[in-house]
Amino acid sequence: MNSYLVVCERAEDGGWGAFLPDIDGVVALGRTREEVEDGMHVALGAYLDWLKERGETAPAPSSCEVGFIAA
Repeated sequence: MNSYLVVCERAEDGGWGAFLPDIDGVVALGRTREEVEDGMHVALGAYLDWLKERGETAPAPSSCEVGFIAA
């Protein structure tokens, strides 16, 4: 099973959004981080099912390292 990097961002209104840098168009929105993470599982699952129905394979996840820089 592949693991994809998910970027979760907090919006100015307090909600959350998430996207996958490796897969354009797979996004999720929610009121909490937990809600947006659950939504991302659903969105990614739907996308992977769609690819399978078309006989296509999922893109390989990129390798990356995550770091934080204090400002």
